[in-house]
Amino acid sequence: MDDARARAFREHVEPEIEVMLRVALSLTRERADAEDLVQESLIRALRALDSFDGRHPRAWLLTIVRRTHLNMNRRRRPDPVGDWDVLGDQRPAFGAGTAPSAEQAHLDATLSSRLTDALEDLDPKFRSVVVLVDVHDLSYAEAAAVLDVPVGTVMSRLSRARNRLRAALGPEFLTPGRPA
Repeated sequence: MDDARARAFREHVEPEIEVMLRVALSLTRERADAEDLVQESLIRALRALDSFDGRHPRAWLLTIVRRTHLNMNRRRRPDPVGDWDVLGDQRPAFGAGTAPSAEQAHLDATLSSRLTDALEDLDPKFRSVVVLVDVHDLSYAEAAAVLDVPVGTVMSRLSRARNRLRAALGPEFLTPGRPA
């Protein structure tokens, strides 16, 4: 790698790796998958660095993360089970699938169970906006880039999601100074 590319990578990409990992974690819900997603995204960003204009590196990188995630999921589509009776009452081997996801563990540690339940009950398109903006502190524009929707859609989904959370939790939950 030449000096100009190395400098551009250090300047534009490296400062955003933590944000990329947080967003990847919210997309995949598994730490190992999120790390794989970020690694693949960094490779793609390095390959495309020559065509990057230097403006809005976070939005550029989060778009790469989102598209890489879509491509990785396209490849990983499971084969449907033709006959469910074949599976019977099978349980996951070695306790697989019983541990909470990294995102769920974080939510459980930082949010009350009522708020966690209300967040999980939201439609995924609303939950993803809340997680990106309110949990990961992304701007509306950054969240819009991750979700590939207009900024206005992020704002309206966030407003609706917050209203649904307020309705689900009730006014006593949201009163300042009251225990959750």
